[in-house]
Parts: sequence; structure tokens; C-alpha cells
Amino acid sequence: MDERQSPGPISRWLSTAQPEALFVLSAVAQYIGAALAVLLFDQVEPQTVAWFRVMGAGIVLLVISRGWWREWTREQLVGVALFGITTALMNIFFYLAIDRIDLGKGVTIEFIGPILVAACTTRSVRNGVALAFAIVGVVVLGGVEVDNNLAGLVFILIASALWALYIVFGARVAHVDRGVAGLGLGLVIGTIATAPIGAPWSGPVWVSPLLLGLCLLVGVFSNAVGYGIDQFTLRRIPIRRFSLLLALLPVTASLVGWIALDQRPSTIDVIGIALVLIGVAMQERDEIERVERVVQTDPA
Repeated sequence: MDERQSPGPISRWLSTAQPEALFVLSAVAQYIGAALAVLLFDQVEPQTVAWFRVMGAGIVLLVISRGWWREWTREQLVGVALFGITTALMNIFFYLAIDRIDLGKGVTIEFIGPILVAACTTRSVRNGVALAFAIVGVVVLGGVEVDNNLAGLVFILIASALWALYIVFGARVAHVDRGVAGLGLGLVIGTIATAPIGAPWSGPVWVSPLLLGLCLLVGVFSNAVGYGIDQFTLRRIPIRRFSLLLALLPVTASLVGWIALDQRPSTIDVIGIALVLIGVAMQERDEIERVERVVQTDPA
């Protein structure tokens, strides 16, 4: 019996829990992993930590997936591969950026990508206003001094573009309805594809069980838990609504950065957080969303 016919208790809970609650849990897991990664940058290159992050998450997700190697069509494999490579590259450029930019502000600038996805799919006046609040909040939060940090800005903008692609590709992988198998397989493919970027500096990690364990733990928190939950969330809500929920990520990242990395937000940052939360709270939830959800559950 395959995973679709006999979902486990965790899958059943993820399939019935409130999407907003799942999203908050995903966000906290992702940025606990990011904070741990920042602490590792003194010993391991950021791109290598990101590479191990993707590797660890892919391995864990395939281990817990039953029958992940069965019944993949060519179209599904191409979609999974695109998703995995995009995710791996997004992680690498994001880590290169937060090695130079505070976690909360880096996530805020990166949020330009998801905002563009939401803007392209927003269809009502109310959601347009909600998106406007989110944009203003992100702009207020994005007060990063870039005079001497051009590299950090370039890296986070590249990560932003890849994040937008992650939302689009991730939705298609979620609708394949193979649990977390598609995510795990995609991340393994992404690990192989980005090996030339992450592997050359990985020597110290392979000879240190502690460093190896911590790098893989980053993957468990940030990808296996965080992105795994995202797959269940994307399967149940439209891309537009998911993109607006992503407005919570700068808030979560700022809080985790403050607590774990002593990256204290300023007064202007708090104002930006409040504006983002207003935008999220104003999301419209009506009949059109139910129609969109039905349309999006069709992998074709």
C-alpha cells in the first residue's frame, strides 16, 4: 500500500491543521535553522553550510517517505528536479547574504520575490490593499545599509528571484500528492547539481562529526521541517494566499535573529513589522479562493 492510500498520523495532522498555524510552525523551524547556520559561518563557508542543509533535508525526507522511487512520470521528475535545483541555489545565495546582512533584514529584502508573485495573482481590491500594506512594511523593514555591502545586496536579490520560482515550482510538486517524497527527491537532485558550489570547501566538515551533525541539523530544521510543512500548506491554499502569508517571515526572522543572534530590531523595524501584519490580517477569504483551490489541485 503506498503513501497516498495509507497516510501516517503526522501526514493526517498536517492535512487537517489550520494552514496559518502550520505556516508559523514552518517559519520558526526555518529561522532556527538559519540562526544555527550563521553561528557555523566562522568555521564553515556559507555556501557549504547551505549545501549540507539541502543534503541533510533530502536524505531525511527520503528515509521517511515510503515508496518514493515508484511511479514517477517524466513530467513529474522534471518538475521535482527544477524545484530541487531552485531550492538549493536559493539556500546558497541566502546564506551568502546573511553572512553579510542581519537575518531579519535579509529576509525582508528577499521578500521582494514573493511580493511579485502575489502581485501577479491578486484579483480583488481588498487583497490589493493587503498587498500594499505588506509592501510598505517590507520597504520600512528593509533599511539595510549597502554602502559597503554591495555583495550582500546582490546575493539577497538573487535569492529573492529564486524564492519566487520556489513558490511556483513548489506548488506543482505539492499537487503531485506524493507526501514529502517529491520534496526529498528534489532536494537530493539539487544537492548533486550544486555540488560544484558547496563541495569544494566541505573538507573540514567531513572530518568533524560535530560540524557534520550541526550542518545536517540545519537542513532538518530549515528544509525537512520547514519546507515539508510548506508542501502541505501549498496543497490546501492558493499561491496568492500563500505568498501573502509569507509576509510573516520577516517578522519571524527578526524575532529569531534578536533572540538567537542578538540582532536587535530598531523602532523603525517594529513599525515595518506592524504594517506587514496588517497586510496579512486583511487577506480576503471568500468563494473565489475555494474555486482557485479546486483548479490548483489539478497537476495538469
